[in-house]
Amino acid sequence: MSAHKEGDPTTLNRLYGRSQGKPLRAAQRALFDNLLPQIAVPGEGAVTSAGLFGHDRPLHFEIGFGGGEHMAWRADLLPDHGFIGAEPFANGVAQALVHVRDGGLANVRIHHGDALEVLDRIPDGALTMLYLLHPDPWPKAKHAKRRMMNDGPVRMFADKLKKGGEFRFGTDHPVYLRHALMVMRRFTTEFEWLVDTPASWQNRPSGWPQTRYEVKARETYGHEVWYFRFRRR
Repeated sequence: MSAHKEGDPTTLNRLYGRSQGKPLRAAQRALFDNLLPQIAVPGEGAVTSAGLFGHDRPLHFEIGFGGGEHMAWRADLLPDHGFIGAEPFANGVAQALVHVRDGGLANVRIHHGDALEVLDRIPDGALTMLYLLHPDPWPKAKHAKRRMMNDGPVRMFADKLKKGGEFRFGTDHPVYLRHALMVMRRFTTEFEWLVDTPASWQNRPSGWPQTRYEVKARETYGHEVWYFRFRRR
């Protein structure tokens, strides 16, 4: 990673932006202190399904899970699958811990920090599903290198997904949409866009739950939301 120059669009990302908003409430802090250590991704070594859950199972990874609604919904839907979520924002991690506790979700592991650091430690071809939903768009051109949808991260996505695995990407930001599709056009050898008609990316697919962020984007800001599914060739 250090071999890439700052601003090189092929480089892997580093974390930018805030890591915490409002101070955590006492109940949230208690979850950080007690539940998170029990389900945290180990800080070093290979990250495998067997290592996290005791046996091999289909493995899902969500980059920047926000408040954790999508991850928790999918984990509840697929209890025999394993889910890893990474989120640098402490308030989002706290909310996700509430979902894990209240849902009794034994198949979730959480990393509070850089998603790519963990993704790098997952063996190639180990992931069944990878999710990147409403990432920070960094809309200014000078910040384009900070976007998660760049060649370096997408190359890693391709490496970590098994053949037939699926990468799901969602955004409500038109600048990011155009940038992301431009990047994905450079990966047609690795990914097949699962699309038939405009409805394929204008309507939320089944099995893709709506999050609070998505509701806010539509109802508060009047944004369109776009949904993309790419299959690993």
